[in-house]
Amino acid sequence: MKKELFRKELAGFQSYVPGKSAEEVQEEYGLTEIAKLASNENQFGPSPKAVEAVCKAASEINYYPDPFAFELRKALGVKLNVKPENIVVGSGGEEMISIIAHTFLNAGDEVVMADPTFGIYQTTALLLGAKPVPVPYKNCRCDINGMVNAVTDKTKLFYLCSPNNPTGDILTDEDLDYVFSHVPEDVVIIIDEAYYEFAKENPAYPDSLKRLEKRENVVVLRTFSKVCGLAGVRVGYVITSPVIAGEMGKVKQTFNVNRLAQAAALGALQDEEHIQKTVAGNARSLDMLYEFFTEMQYEYIPSNANFVFVNVHLDSALIFEELQKRGVIVRPGCAWGWKTWLRVSTGTEEQTQMFIRRMREIAGTYGRE
Repeated sequence: MKKELFRKELAGFQSYVPGKSAEEVQEEYGLTEIAKLASNENQFGPSPKAVEAVCKAASEINYYPDPFAFELRKALGVKLNVKPENIVVGSGGEEMISIIAHTFLNAGDEVVMADPTFGIYQTTALLLGAKPVPVPYKNCRCDINGMVNAVTDKTKLFYLCSPNNPTGDILTDEDLDYVFSHVPEDVVIIIDEAYYEFAKENPAYPDSLKRLEKRENVVVLRTFSKVCGLAGVRVGYVITSPVIAGEMGKVKQTFNVNRLAQAAALGALQDEEHIQKTVAGNARSLDMLYEFFTEMQYEYIPSNANFVFVNVHLDSALIFEELQKRGVIVRPGCAWGWKTWLRVSTGTEEQTQMFIRRMREIAGTYGRE
């Protein structure tokens, strides 16, 4: 088969590598108990109202879904105090990022982002022949000044992930003020707020939607995957200007959000009780993890999401494998070039305690470098 059949960008392309599934680890190591704390999923379960809505909608899956997700966009508009024409809905945050890339990027364009951050920003840029421009963290914080200085006349997109994945830290109003006053108007600023519902508990977390009133080239991304527990049905959305929303609508697939997913999202929007229970459970899990890390003298970055980034002072690839053998799945920091760090998702009290027990066993075996 000739190489010329394929896009030239695929020759050196490294696709995004997701964490192993619980079933895969269970089969590989012959385990009966698994705590999957690798993918920042909601371990407290999906919204009950979303599940009820899916059951009701199941009898109509012989019909195509609404290609415009009108009812969902209308409900989101009411909740967010924006118009439906400001909203684009997609099959999870990952598809929304792909739609953003296909809407704006040409070969040779540049995309500024933090390093580390969510890997899909980079892979979608590379696939289209654009150039990712990662700006390393400084003192365990996003280097806003460095990111602004990385902007050139080729910069098309400027990604801000807040809370940042995998670090969990947020951008403040002061950070956003600096970005918006220094990044040229013709650069599109994307604020990825996948963990918004967790982060807004922090009084320092800014209201990014206010930025839409002052600048047309702004895209705010959110999702139902995390706090609502709908990762398995895939619903994400962006809030932006009607002009950008219209162009993104040309790019997205016609029936990209299936009927059950739209129903689930509408149900979850009505389930404030589930959101609050999830946020409270997340806080308890973080407190347990912080207490353990402090006891072990592990450096960690205080999180505003449902995961925490921690320095365990051992090779993260080794710890990743040792934890898997013991039924706990996490993400090793070596995936982002942080050799001794782990990203650990929050979980139920039982799951969090299981992670702590297994880490004690491993620390006792290997000690610390």
